[in-house]
Amino acid sequence: MTLRDVADAAGVSEMTVSRVLRNRGDVSDRTRERVFEAARALGYVPNKIAGALASNRVNLVGVVIPSLSNMVFPDVLHGIGAVLDDTPLQPVIGTSKYDRDREEKVIYEMLSWRPSGLIVAGLEHSEAARAMMRNAGVPVVEVMDVDGDPVAAAVGISHQAAGRAMASEIVARGYSRIGYLGSSSIADARAQKRYRGFKAGLSEAGLELADEIFYDGASGFGTGRGMTQALMERTSDLDFLYYNTDMNAAGGLLYCLEKGLDIPGEIGLAGFNSFEVLDGLPMRIATMDSRRDQIGRKAAELMVANELTTEVVRLEPEFLPGDTVRAKA
Repeated sequence: MTLRDVADAAGVSEMTVSRVLRNRGDVSDRTRERVFEAARALGYVPNKIAGALASNRVNLVGVVIPSLSNMVFPDVLHGIGAVLDDTPLQPVIGTSKYDRDREEKVIYEMLSWRPSGLIVAGLEHSEAARAMMRNAGVPVVEVMDVDGDPVAAAVGISHQAAGRAMASEIVARGYSRIGYLGSSSIADARAQKRYRGFKAGLSEAGLELADEIFYDGASGFGTGRGMTQALMERTSDLDFLYYNTDMNAAGGLLYCLEKGLDIPGEIGLAGFNSFEVLDGLPMRIATMDSRRDQIGRKAAELMVANELTTEVVRLEPEFLPGDTVRAKA
């Protein structure tokens, strides 16, 4: 199927078909409609690679995230899609699996197709990846985090500030024997920043963590349950458990309920991210809304604006007390 076939079916020249499909030139609405109808009827798909040779750009936005299985990122992708749906731009997804070398390769492949923009999760990358993004010549936005040195534009929250804010909320509710349950992976830089911010917030209130425990691998109900049991058997007088993610907190909540503990009087719990899928639990877990959908939307808006910018957009996370913390005194 060629451009000539579409032109013959529409009764116009090949140049007119090219202008219509590339959205270039002065072509009447009636002619455009006739060309699109002919292309659809024939099943014609334009050669984007050939178009890219002329324009040095394709209507794709590369999106590089650590994982598709982590529940954090679908909300970001939803926000990106909600904005790009009304534009010619289409997102193309790649995953780094929290590995900087793999991320570097994914960014290389993405940019080799000359996309219209690039969205990458996080601020921590290899030097080669940073150099590629810096010299891409298209809008580049790092998302999820603003605690660091962005290559270009950045949209996210301060995870250190989020950790501090959680510590402040817990202390204000009278808890003092606090345990932390999180990931041992240093590759999850944002969780590590929240952990450091949380400890700093406790220190500012004259407190220290009573105990802490870390896991390898994936988060989830089973991980949270196992960590909670191990931590509470080791340190039985804890009155609060702070988890790096709601998924682990959900497992901890179910363990505490099974043991007949008074929540939030005897012990309180909190997580991070605010996952709607957990709304069906017996109690709503206290958490911090990390503004994932809004982050995706703002990043996509910067793609649509098509400007090379170093703008840093900091969104503020919102504490949601749910049912697992006491009211403030």
